[in-house]
Amino acid sequence: MDSRRLLRTSATALAAAGLILSGCSGGSDAAASRTTAAARQASPSSSPGALKTFYGQKLTWRDCGVTGFQCATLRAPLDYAKPDGEQIDLAVSRVLATGPGKRLGSLLVNPGGPGGSAVGYLQGYAGVGYPAPVRARYDMVAVDPRGVARSEPVECLTGPQMDTFTQVDQTPDDPAEVNALSAAFKDFSAGCAKESRAILPHVSTVETARDMDILRAVLGDEKLSYVGASYGTFLGATYAELFPDRVGRLVLDGAMDPSLPAIDLNRDQTAGFETSFRAFAADCVTKPDCPLGTASVDAAGAALKKFFRDVDAEPVPTGESRALGESLATTGVIAAMYDEGAWPQLREALTQAIGGEGSGLLALADSYYEREADGTYANLMFANAAVNCLDLPAAYAGPADVSKAVPSFEKASPVFGRGLAWAALNCTSWPTPPTGGPHRITAEGAAPILVVGTTRDPATPYKWAQSLAGQLSSGTLLTYEGDGHTAYGRGSDCIDTAINTYLLDGTPPADGKRCS
Repeated sequence: MDSRRLLRTSATALAAAGLILSGCSGGSDAAASRTTAAARQASPSSSPGALKTFYGQKLTWRDCGVTGFQCATLRAPLDYAKPDGEQIDLAVSRVLATGPGKRLGSLLVNPGGPGGSAVGYLQGYAGVGYPAPVRARYDMVAVDPRGVARSEPVECLTGPQMDTFTQVDQTPDDPAEVNALSAAFKDFSAGCAKESRAILPHVSTVETARDMDILRAVLGDEKLSYVGASYGTFLGATYAELFPDRVGRLVLDGAMDPSLPAIDLNRDQTAGFETSFRAFAADCVTKPDCPLGTASVDAAGAALKKFFRDVDAEPVPTGESRALGESLATTGVIAAMYDEGAWPQLREALTQAIGGEGSGLLALADSYYEREADGTYANLMFANAAVNCLDLPAAYAGPADVSKAVPSFEKASPVFGRGLAWAALNCTSWPTPPTGGPHRITAEGAAPILVVGTTRDPATPYKWAQSLAGQLSSGTLLTYEGDGHTAYGRGSDCIDTAINTYLLDGTPPADGKRCS
């Protein structure tokens, strides 16, 4: 299996942003009302008017340099409160429906993150790898969200600066290490402010959802059909909240729960990684060459924790200038939790690292961070922090709050809890104030929306899918009983058939349907 397949959903990395959720939290009524106000601003009745020039624009399609795909540039207001002000250019790509059968319109796709390139996902996977009957009937379309990849990307640190940042100790043992971690997050935030100050206030999920509605109209579709994975489910649910009467066929796979404060989301996600690790360990201990031993799952967890402590004290060489310390090692392990197909690669990498050679785990961590061989990074980590720190208030006022939270995180995951608790510190010094808050999304009046959850999903725990499906007035829950992050296109004929049927004829499966 291609080792990069596990990155299909562009889930974010530990050291930069506390995974998908970036360590943001909230729950205040004021924050929730700001989000509600933004939703009212984006109501259907307000969309034409001042935005008429954006909704009426024509896309000029050109060759992308990728066989079968076309590209274009979509214009949107930088600030929706000032539609006559500055504009932002958004990168769009499509591959036309192949036929046979009547064309159903456009199917927009988003891989998550936040910060994952939807255009890259379309051209590298969805536009060629989605089930043939779906590609036959839909033009497959993607737009890189504002601040991401080809759409005026947020920038923060240079490659060498990111190398340093990703190696900072995420499990500080003394005040000096706490200060070093806090300083690293402050430097990251300062870099974003310096390099991307103009766009930082305008990369919220609400704004991206409004961009999607402009694209829907420009493509000539009365309703939006959409498949969003991971964070893409929050984006899709936000669209449904803003434009319920424009919802077509929405698939939200690997769902997030928008109603929870993000401190709870981070803790739930931490528990999700523990669940996934224990599934990996249960498989590993049955094999005579398991690097974590063959005694039991608990013993395997203890062995991994010991390995993390060992490389924290003395990093192991990797064959290049970066040694493998605890932060990079943890990121490498977490990377492999997203897809059980990566478990053999993880066993081999752990065997090497425990033996004193860390290149395998470093490669997993680099792939997760989207670090190229030349030392440059995609902007995934930067966009991730920018979106998350704007969508929700910071989890902590400072390190003292983290120290109080660590025990609950360690209870959620004895293996990963401490590091994930400290990773949630990153929004504390963010230069742009948040504009959103946690709230329930009901999308009253929307057509049926299909919410998909995986029972042992590491990054978006299954209970989030249950919650979102329950919040949505027209939500239908489809369950995959298995491992890995998201379910569509990952080998379950039952899941794929249910989703394909919904996309092709609009009929969702029975609420509560379960597949394996």
